[in-house]
Amino acid sequence: MNKKTWSAGACSRLAFLALFIAATLAADEPPRAALPSGETLTLERAVALALQNSRELALARMRHTVSERAAGVHRAAFLPNLFTGSGAAYSSGFPSSATGEAPAALNVSYIQTLLNSPARGRLRAANEESEVQRLSYEQTRDAIILRAATAYLELGKVRGSLDLLRRELESAQKITGVTRERSEAGLELPLEITRAELTAARIEQRIVALEGREESLEGELRKHTGLPPGERIEVAREEIPIGAAQPVGELIELALANNLEIRQAEHQLRSREHRLKGERGGYWPTVDLVGQYALLTRFNNYDEFYNRFERHNVNLGVQIRIPIFSARTSAAVALAESERNAAELELRNKRADIEQEVRRRARRTRELDAAREVARLELKVAQESLRVLQEGMEAGRANLRDVEKARLEEHEKWMAFLDAEYERQRAQLELLQSTGQLARVFQ
Repeated sequence: MNKKTWSAGACSRLAFLALFIAATLAADEPPRAALPSGETLTLERAVALALQNSRELALARMRHTVSERAAGVHRAAFLPNLFTGSGAAYSSGFPSSATGEAPAALNVSYIQTLLNSPARGRLRAANEESEVQRLSYEQTRDAIILRAATAYLELGKVRGSLDLLRRELESAQKITGVTRERSEAGLELPLEITRAELTAARIEQRIVALEGREESLEGELRKHTGLPPGERIEVAREEIPIGAAQPVGELIELALANNLEIRQAEHQLRSREHRLKGERGGYWPTVDLVGQYALLTRFNNYDEFYNRFERHNVNLGVQIRIPIFSARTSAAVALAESERNAAELELRNKRADIEQEVRRRARRTRELDAAREVARLELKVAQESLRVLQEGMEAGRANLRDVEKARLEEHEKWMAFLDAEYERQRAQLELLQSTGQLARVFQ
């Protein structure tokens, strides 16, 4: 007899699924740090505040967290997974659920992957990608340190130059006054007055330009450090705490071992290698540990189709799938090989580029060291010349205009020295970044 029945089964199982909640960056402004009134902001403090208040760094940290969660998704297949549920479906003839299984009032399923080379390869590749994101976070941190430190050092250089230019303007005005007096006495041509006024006007022009640069740098430093607007940021001239100069060979070895771009490329290559190894394992069987418990009821008319009815049914064992022919596996292996080859070539190119960059930056640092020494000696000569003229004026062998001209020369040499000092420090910071040592300097 073919009797129509309603069957309850596992056609649509209600599973307790683990939900991943996507984290987002807070939209509120970060709290602004404040310095006590009149306190000087140190270079180390400026870098620390920049790291503390950087939204860019917070985003890089969140990306690393997302990559770790993504690796966790791949790892979940190799961990125990338990599902339960029930459902209802109409069947005519032999009792069956919508999925073809025996209808049950309650169904509990267990599955855990034991052997699956492609899935294992994707898990290991995801772990390497997470490490790439961690290094990207460190790369962002170094970029923030470099920007904050260079802004701080340049602001100190600009303010030192402004102080010198304002004193230069005073000297130029004195020279103009003396020249005018000598012209009125018939000892100088009127042309000399115009030349003196032109010198003063050029100094004023440089002051205006540097004041604009000072305002821009102070705003940039406020943006990096999160300091509130209004109060003037006091900075000091500081030396970067680095050791003695290292040979180029040692610098290249440090860069090849510690440079963040090279380390990222290395992890990227390992990720591609894990992916390739896993896809090649797709030609081998996969093994899953499976289990199932079903609670059957007489309501589904089992008595009409079976001689013996058993309410509680348990299945436990392993499920083995042996691939015979898989076009998808062959295509995946070919793709993984291409990606691995591309990553290997990119790593070789990155190493060559970084080696060349370190050589260039080390050479530039040595050149700027020499330029700074020349500027220091020129300043010393100018200071000695001014001292000699001041003594000569006291003895009546020199006049005020000669002394003020020497003072102008000394101020120019001071400014040249400040420029050389700043350029040398910036080159040192860039070299430290290339060799992966920048963060250690400001720990």
